[in-house]
Amino acid sequence: MHNSLTFGHLLDDAGLLALEHQLHLEEVLGNHSWHADLQQPLFGFTGDRTITCTGFHLLGTAAPDLGTWLWAWANPSDFPDAVVAAAKGLRDFGHQHGIPELVSPEVPFAALPGSPTQPHLVAGLMTDAAKAVTGIWTSYQGDAGGGTRAAFLVQHPDFQLPSPEPARVMRVIQQGLVGLTLRDRRRALHSYATRRGLGADVGRDQGRLSGPGLEAVIDFDELGRVSGIKATLAQP
Repeated sequence: MHNSLTFGHLLDDAGLLALEHQLHLEEVLGNHSWHADLQQPLFGFTGDRTITCTGFHLLGTAAPDLGTWLWAWANPSDFPDAVVAAAKGLRDFGHQHGIPELVSPEVPFAALPGSPTQPHLVAGLMTDAAKAVTGIWTSYQGDAGGGTRAAFLVQHPDFQLPSPEPARVMRVIQQGLVGLTLRDRRRALHSYATRRGLGADVGRDQGRLSGPGLEAVIDFDELGRVSGIKATLAQP
């Protein structure tokens, strides 16, 4: 079955919420190192805190020498089913919705939005798209040797976001709408607001968000770029 959902739509849907989760992950982990045993399977962090993930999923690897992303289900290393289940689910979703980036075993860097050349940027695109489909919102990238980046979705109760806090929400909106490479900022804003349980009314020229201690107005120009952000914040 084919419909109008595209890889770019998934990136817009994930953008702001993925950003907030990564900011939260940095705060939770602090200074850290990571370790994984894909055969056990086991994934964890040591450093300022010691955390053993309650779940993790290898999505794939971005190799600079080949200039391609290789999905975990296509990797000849024959990883355990539990480790690649999310990647296989993304492949099935790609077949259902006609999204070639999720279906092709190897995806050239140049075939992705913006034609990124750096493995960490490619891994970031793939993990963001995966988040929008799986609902697992925290990711981690690790050095797999030779400049290759391995991308994971990781799970632990401490990785879950707290209730929306006005100043944090506005930081995410400002940083995300201006700094992220989004194709449709209106879609990205609406997706974030609804997933965060905020009130949202997003039109062509303006978006209005509301929540505990927060009232915000985001103005868009004729090209869909942010032309202004106004917010009233209070402690909820």
